[in-house]
This record gives sequence, structure tokens and C-alpha cells, in this order.
Amino acid sequence: MSVKSQAASAPPLPEPLRVAVADSHTHLDMQSGTVAEGLAKAASVGVTTVVQVGCDLKGSRWAADTAATYESVHATVALHPNEAPRIVHGDPDGWSRQGARVPGGDAALDEALAEIDRLAGLPQVKGVGETGLDYFRTGPEGKAAQERSFRAHIEIAKRHGKALVIHDRDAHADVLRVLKEEGAPERTVFHCYSGDAEMAQVCAANGYFMSFAGNMTFKNAQPLRDALAVAPLELVLVETDAPFLTPAPYRGRPNAPYLVPITLRAMAEVRGIDEDTLATAIATNTARAFDY
Repeated sequence: MSVKSQAASAPPLPEPLRVAVADSHTHLDMQSGTVAEGLAKAASVGVTTVVQVGCDLKGSRWAADTAATYESVHATVALHPNEAPRIVHGDPDGWSRQGARVPGGDAALDEALAEIDRLAGLPQVKGVGETGLDYFRTGPEGKAAQERSFRAHIEIAKRHGKALVIHDRDAHADVLRVLKEEGAPERTVFHCYSGDAEMAQVCAANGYFMSFAGNMTFKNAQPLRDALAVAPLELVLVETDAPFLTPAPYRGRPNAPYLVPITLRAMAEVRGIDEDTLATAIATNTARAFDY
């Protein structure tokens, strides 16, 4: 096998966990193979539940349909922070994917949000997200649309009694500000937690869940490990964000829910506890966060 093909190939199965856990954030619709195959592979190593996350209207409908089909799948629905500016500014790729019937503007965003609101009322939909702010891929011209969308998602989550799943990239202060101004839902999850230890203490004080992904295993991710070390155990979750953020030593290869055990074992090492203790806490926390 060439180096290139090896890099693109799926990592091997890790040793199974003794205590089953959930992948709190994944994108099965972006992964190779069928949903049934992916779920079976994950279950074979002790990852028996996944939260399938929507990022646009098409993906949110797919998440809801998939969760209705598979008992081990729970859905969340949302417009990703980077999706809102595309809709408002009439980006053809953005609003055609959304199925919006007006080419851009606030009316298009309102139409898309109304569909997220409808989907959020379905019983198999356990969360609203991923929503939030992303200043890495969206410039200053998109901030207003992102914040308007974020505030609307918070309201939807609270009205339906669903978890809020936050995407926060290079926007920590503003995400925390909007949550404070709007009043966060009872159950709020920082997906792929990206803050430092100081921010973890702020999240802990507010009862926000912090979900750690494979990037916490990267060499340059000491701030994430520092945050994990101080986060209250009862607020810690694990995720893949697959097919992205594959944990070391397989960084750069396709990620999938079956690789959760690698990240969980790295997390247990940071916490100085055995993997069964951490897995037990994470299983309980995830069920509590998403109310399943």
C-alpha cells in the first residue's frame, strides 16, 4: 500500500470499550458506507449511540429521518453558523441547498429557520444545533447574519425543550455574550470544545456541557487538555465530529464513530482516571444532555 493510499484508508478497529458510550456529535451523511454499516462498526467497539447533527436544511431533514429509522441514532437540526450568511447574501450554492424560495435576504433566513423550528418539534430530534458563531470561515460581513441565526436557534431550543449544540470557532467571547443575553437553554453543549481552561471554568459555572473531539489528542492541543483537566466530570462528553478531526495517531485519515475509544482513552489519561470510570460518566452525561 502506498503512503498516499494508506493515509486515505480507514484506521483499524480499536480495542472495544467495556462500558458503552455515545458519540455526541457526528455526521454520518458525510461518511463512507451505509448508516447500518457505520452503526454496526461503532457498536462492535462499544459506541452504541450516536447523535447525528444537521448543518443545513437538507442535512437536518436527513438527520431527523435517520433518527426515526434507527433506534441508536438521535438527531439535532440547525443552520450551521456559516450557512446563515450564505442564505442572507443570496449565495446560489447556499440557498439552493437550503431549498429556499427567495434569493437571499432576511426573508430567506426566516424561511429556513421556520423549517428548523418545525423539525425541532419532532420527537426523534433531541437538539438544536450545530449553531453558534464562526469567525474563522465567515468574515465581518457575515457576523450580523450569524448572530441573528444563533439567537433564533436559542429561542427554538428553549421553546421545544431541546438541547442547544454550539459551534464556536474563534468567537468565544461573543458566543458567551449571546448566551448570557438570550438566556441559555437548560441543556447547552459546546461541541468540539475549543476554549482554554479559563473558559472551561466559565462553562462549568453555567452548567454547560463540554464535548471533546479527536483534536484533543493532537500535539499542539495542550490548551484543550488543560481545559479537560479542570472541567467537572459531570459536564464532559466525547465526540468524533466525523469524518473530521480523526484522533492521533490516525490524523488525516477518515474519522467515524468507531474511533471514539481512542479519544476516550486519551481523555482518561488526562483526567488520571480509568477508562471505565470515564466511560460510565460520559454515557450518563450524554443521555442527560440530550434527554434520551
